[in-house]
Amino acid sequence: MDRTDVTWYGYIPAITTPFGQDGAIAWADFAAQLEWLIDQRMDGIILAGTTGEWSSLLPEERIRLFHEGARHVRGRIPVLGGCNAFTAREAIIYAREAEKAGLDGILLAPPPYIVPSAREIVQFYTDVSDGSNIPLCIYNWPRGCSVDIDSSTLDELADVENIVALKNSTQNTAGFLSSLYGVSDRLRVFGLPTSALGVDLALAGRGSGLMGSGGVLGSDHSDFWRAITAGDREQALRLGDRDRVLMESWFTPDYGTKFGNTAAIMKTALRYRGVPAGVVRRPLLDLTPSEVSLVHDTLQRLQIKAEPARW
Repeated sequence: MDRTDVTWYGYIPAITTPFGQDGAIAWADFAAQLEWLIDQRMDGIILAGTTGEWSSLLPEERIRLFHEGARHVRGRIPVLGGCNAFTAREAIIYAREAEKAGLDGILLAPPPYIVPSAREIVQFYTDVSDGSNIPLCIYNWPRGCSVDIDSSTLDELADVENIVALKNSTQNTAGFLSSLYGVSDRLRVFGLPTSALGVDLALAGRGSGLMGSGGVLGSDHSDFWRAITAGDREQALRLGDRDRVLMESWFTPDYGTKFGNTAAIMKTALRYRGVPAGVVRRPLLDLTPSEVSLVHDTLQRLQIKAEPARW
């Protein structure tokens, strides 16, 4: 497989997993959130990613999330399943379940906490590829995994059989550009910023989109990439500026949060937009009242109507 075996392009967010006050997944809310995202013209979605609180999901919950997601989406947009795990053996289990569910691919970061070497990272992805038969997107997220996959390792990974894409969330601009130019002939590269630099790179045919978080700006996210496709730089810059307001208000340059946690921020913003996103599951905590106000103020600044939120 390579980049030509998938059609992934544009804005593909990792979505939230709605939990009720009792801690259980609210399946009706999950279905409603999917419909909202599709109505907002998302180019795809990612289930059980970091925003989806994969680390607090039981194995059976993650597997059901894959099946319910595929069943509700019904092929209208691509659906990827987050298969993050500490071992290739466990990741393969989730990858095979994603196949069974009919998902379009999987997203996989290096094992967290253990800080694997470059050789170990290559072996990890090779083992998962060998143990499954589904398109695989590498997720390079230094903040979450304590390792930044360098361009030479990504070049080696680009030749692994089932790897077709890269979500590169490195803060290292030089490293990002090196991998963008080094592997984009074989992999679809996601992670272009919505700045003027990102717009110009995209218009030059470099990069396939952005695998963001939450989708709280709705169609603004996906329309940014439609503007790129249409060659409309002015519109892309305008929409990109809106995304930068959100990113700079809530997140640090390395994709950490300035307050609370990513899932709680996104769920709060979605609830303000009338989307039943639920609450977070411990060990994460929902936002404090003052933090909720920060989210509300950002939406107001963007002139997004904040509906009475269902908490």
